[in-house]
Amino acid sequence: MLLQRKAIATPFIICVSILGIALIQFPQLQKLINSKQSASLETLEKEIKSEHLRLNFLKRMPGFGYENLIADLVYLNFLQYFGDDEVRDKTGYSLSPEYFEVILERDPRFLAAYRSLSISTSLYAAMPERTIALSEKGLKSLSPFVPEKSYYVWRYKGIDELLFLGNAKAAQKSFATAANWASNLSDAESQTIGNTSRKTAEFLSRNPNSKYAQIATWAIILNSPVDDRTRKRAIREIEALGGKVFTTSEGTNKILFPPKD
Repeated sequence: MLLQRKAIATPFIICVSILGIALIQFPQLQKLINSKQSASLETLEKEIKSEHLRLNFLKRMPGFGYENLIADLVYLNFLQYFGDDEVRDKTGYSLSPEYFEVILERDPRFLAAYRSLSISTSLYAAMPERTIALSEKGLKSLSPFVPEKSYYVWRYKGIDELLFLGNAKAAQKSFATAANWASNLSDAESQTIGNTSRKTAEFLSRNPNSKYAQIATWAIILNSPVDDRTRKRAIREIEALGGKVFTTSEGTNKILFPPKD
């Protein structure tokens, strides 16, 4: 009877311990958020260093079988970090890839995390190499069917390779793989993404240095469910490449492309 009770209690104790460790550490970030109006830049930088240490600890901490729970908790903290515009304007986004090293190491099949990784680390932290490296590592744990619609990860990777590294050849391979993975599914969304990814890959194979392809890729970001800052950045990039963005009365974006190069 005593052994049976221990067998039941041990997983519960481990789970509570993980939650306790995580929650004890999280006030460092909350302190940073709450003090944003009065804190000096020096104070904010010290808090960032403390948060960096916490994330390093979470990278090394055993998961005891609760890896997905840890990933979820860290992702919630990332959302707080990324969404705090006032502090981010002062300190930047350098911790973004650190969050995702923890999240994707614990749960490489966390599909929503890959889109946040691309936006936060490539677009705002200006570290597309880190984004691509983390995506490549995570892709080793994915398949065309697990998780559902995992082809999006290849698509995000292709966007980063084309827009931020200018590597059209790598992007072409990523979009082609996204198309192949999507072709395994019969739903309308997967078929649409598969077709557009295939067309993008074919176009890049013929026109690797095309501004038209870059505008079309920024259009993918613009028409995705992104925050206002990302939307404005996409519009600026499209216009810098010679395109024009118009918003219809229905609120949708229409893009006028320059002549194909």
